[in-house]
Amino acid sequence: MIISKTPLRISFVGGGTDLPLFYKKTSGRVLSTTINKYIFVIIKKSYGNEVILNYSKKEIVKNISDIKNEYIKESMKLTGIDKGVEITILSDIHTKGSGLGSSSSLIVGLLNALYHYKNDPKSLDFLAKEACRLEIDVLGKPIGKQDQYAASFGGFKIYTFNPDETVEVTPITLDEVRLSNLESCLYLVYTGITRKSSTILQEQNTKTEVNFEYLKEMSLMPLQVAEMLEQNQYDDFGNYLNTAWNYKKQLANSITNPKIDLLYNKGLENGAIGGKLLGAGGGGFILFYVPPKNREIFIREISKISKILPFKFEPYGSKIIFNSES
Repeated sequence: MIISKTPLRISFVGGGTDLPLFYKKTSGRVLSTTINKYIFVIIKKSYGNEVILNYSKKEIVKNISDIKNEYIKESMKLTGIDKGVEITILSDIHTKGSGLGSSSSLIVGLLNALYHYKNDPKSLDFLAKEACRLEIDVLGKPIGKQDQYAASFGGFKIYTFNPDETVEVTPITLDEVRLSNLESCLYLVYTGITRKSSTILQEQNTKTEVNFEYLKEMSLMPLQVAEMLEQNQYDDFGNYLNTAWNYKKQLANSITNPKIDLLYNKGLENGAIGGKLLGAGGGGFILFYVPPKNREIFIREISKISKILPFKFEPYGSKIIFNSES
């Protein structure tokens, strides 16, 4: 039996510059961190040659071409495992349309577990590249590369996406005290809306040329934010999230809507000094920055209208937490 544990992520700035229509002309950058919300993949031998799948649905098939879940099917095809296994997927939160990079975390976790099941473990860089290839090239999703790399490498990092398809991974140096101080100021608030990111990203892709100057500015934001955090300028970072959010809203009409705007404004009215919607947009979670003096009122008032998801930073990416032949 193999069990992989792969974190979800929150992206602070630079999202959208990891799309190929932009970074193939000039490098894109994203600053993100992983959090202690995970997708678990459990793989063990089945009694026969059947493939048994347990996720939000249950599938039992004799041929992997009959698998309905495209992520599992293509991951099995890629790794060459085609029979005699039972795969179970568990998630800490409802991940559909969360904006936390769940689909990429799932693929990275699947690949990590499947390769270990074959006794052929792969590097973090290999897992990220293969997850990108599977999700973007094989499945044809109109997405970027940031989520696959965040799920693989984990922690506080800047990812630079170069025109030649190479990706640079740069850790942000923050000690435990600074990480804890920043962590205590950040809140994930659920919008109550789920959405398909592909629709928003398709619109964003078609507007790359129109938005090119916005995207160039956004690609520099990770460097500026990293400097703020390393110099303990947390409130400046919180305010800067507003700037990032205003840029992001320019990229596609469907990124925000009246319900999201109302919740965002409620957060600002009750102690937050900045924030942004996570992921492609249209729903999922809003990340708010709230100074310590305003925490009590923020929690009290926002809890009346929405759910606050507690979280902590996760320093590691996808890893195997159980490996046994029994």
